Amino acid sequence: MFIELLLLSSSLSSSSIPLSLPSFVIPADFIENLIKSTIALFVVIDPLGNVPLFIALTEKMEKKERKAVSKIAIITAAALLTVFAIAGSEILTIFGITIYSFMVAGGILLFIVSIELLTHGTWRFGGVTGRDAGESGVVPLAFPLLAGPGGITAVMISFQSAGLIVTMLSISIVIVITFIVLLLVNPIYKVLGRRGSMIFTRVFAVLVAAIAVQYIVDGAKHLIR
Repeated sequence: MFIELLLLSSSLSSSSIPLSLPSFVIPADFIENLIKSTIALFVVIDPLGNVPLFIALTEKMEKKERKAVSKIAIITAAALLTVFAIAGSEILTIFGITIYSFMVAGGILLFIVSIELLTHGTWRFGGVTGRDAGESGVVPLAFPLLAGPGGITAVMISFQSAGLIVTMLSISIVIVITFIVLLLVNPIYKVLGRRGSMIFTRVFAVLVAAIAVQYIVDGAKHLIR
């Protein structure tokens, strides 16, 4: 028996059967799709454009509270984008709504935020100090300012066209850049000052209102058809 095993092993070693290892091949359009998805998501989220709004929403907070709010906003926005990228279509189907209805709802909420910033220069709803300060990190910072209808639509399209890896990488890149920008809010606020930040806030609030109206119009067009 031992001799037979030796003969069998020698015959297997002498046979020239090549052993092939699984290889990971990067698709030719991987980099191109990643750049497109990242740029599209970055433009929609617009971290630099949200700086004046973030200053207005966290104006009455201390430095530590402002940093905590930025972390909550980033984590919430990243979670929302990831969930809707992977299961956005299924979530909307379960509730019997379309992406266009979602755009209208998000546009209305975004319009309310812009009106508040235009008339009062700050976000009056939710806590502004202490334990309740994190509420502003969820609404309206995470949604609808960061992970709004535009960002959610962008990641859903990216997932369907470019796949999971490209979508997750693009979300990660944009979220990291946004977090870095929000961490630099305090130096920016010192440079602008109170009056300068109020001017920038109201100017960008008008732009946010225009974006909100565009969301509502685009969604309503498809719903009426």
